[in-house]
Amino acid sequence: MIAIFDAAYGATRAAIACVEAQNWTDDQPSATSAFAQSAAAPYEPGAFYKRELPLLLRALARLRARPEMLVIDGYVWLDAHGRPGLGAHLHRETDIPVVGVAKTAFRDAQHFSTPVLRGASAKPLFVTAAGMDATHAAARVRAMHGNSRIPTLLKTADTLARATLSADE
Repeated sequence: MIAIFDAAYGATRAAIACVEAQNWTDDQPSATSAFAQSAAAPYEPGAFYKRELPLLLRALARLRARPEMLVIDGYVWLDAHGRPGLGAHLHRETDIPVVGVAKTAFRDAQHFSTPVLRGASAKPLFVTAAGMDATHAAARVRAMHGNSRIPTLLKTADTLARATLSADE
């Protein structure tokens, strides 16, 4: 099972959503879950993991089965020297392979991530990974369902996190 996570943040609250899939190419989730809570920590550039890692670990603990793969909206690595990002910290805590799919370039992302073009978009997604080969991870992200830049199930997780936060505030 693949667990795909995304979070949404308000002024004082945060929501996390998990979309489960059996295969990378699935167009529908096999299950979804989401919850909101007080925001764990303020945003700190270069230390985003401090804010989102507690949410991810709590969401992961709520799943019925241990996933084989975790997909996050963000980076696993923050530079070509292996500075750990959110995904690396998540991998260290869980020992589950993590694929990071970032929508925006972080510093010199072209030097430490694999750009993935999807659909007709000229703007890449930036894929990083821990616990699996980054080239293999990028191929999996490229193959995910959907004709747009953002794969269907990643968009589903984003929409669910935003809706959960909106309903909570």
